[in-house]
Amino acid sequence: MYSMWLNAQQQALWRGYLTMTGRLQTAMNRQLQRDCGLSLADYDVLVALDESPGCRVNDLGRHLGWEQSRVSHQLRRMRDRALVERRDADDDRRGAIVELTVQGRAALAAAAPAHAELVRTVVFDAMTPAESRAIEQWVTRVAARLAP
Repeated sequence: MYSMWLNAQQQALWRGYLTMTGRLQTAMNRQLQRDCGLSLADYDVLVALDESPGCRVNDLGRHLGWEQSRVSHQLRRMRDRALVERRDADDDRRGAIVELTVQGRAALAAAAPAHAELVRTVVFDAMTPAESRAIEQWVTRVAARLAP
């Protein structure tokens, strides 16, 4: 085994993490599709815009950690379904602002309770407070190391 590889414990933890996150993404996407016809990407955008009304498209991409082309394609699909609207920024004609429509707010309101229940049940119900604090600290440290 090469010294640059992960050790056995790190490898097991890493593979478990990848399996867990993949299954969680799949479960969330299925639940959202089944219950309200949204994809997980739709939901992520709706939440981000709800938290940051009048968001610039570039800022939305940074917030979500998505490439600009992915943001543009996702917003086009959501505009086609009247979930979001895009307009030119008043202070910069090169920029664009994206906002939730009435339908987008209604879709988020309809989706959020069952989505939160799934996350609570699958992720948090079996977690002790100490585990929750430890995972929060770990996630924060990893995210900080990845920040631009």
